[in-house]
Amino acid sequence: MSEKVQGMARDAAGRVQQAFGETIGDARTQAQGLYNQASGQAQEQAGRLAEIIRDQPLMSAAIALGVGYVLGRLTS
Repeated sequence: MSEKVQGMARDAAGRVQQAFGETIGDARTQAQGLYNQASGQAQEQAGRLAEIIRDQPLMSAAIALGVGYVLGRLTS
């Protein structure tokens, strides 16, 4: 399963977990649900980024080179 799909599933599960925690009044379950939502969203975005890099490797390399150059100039 791709990172994007796994992230979407984890986000959805986190939403259910948070709602369940709210229903039963358990702050720990709510917090775990929020954590899973955030982790799932980050994983989904990482999957999208991987797809973009895979689809457009030259543009991705050029962008990475440009960002590296700018960061190098800022720290000098």
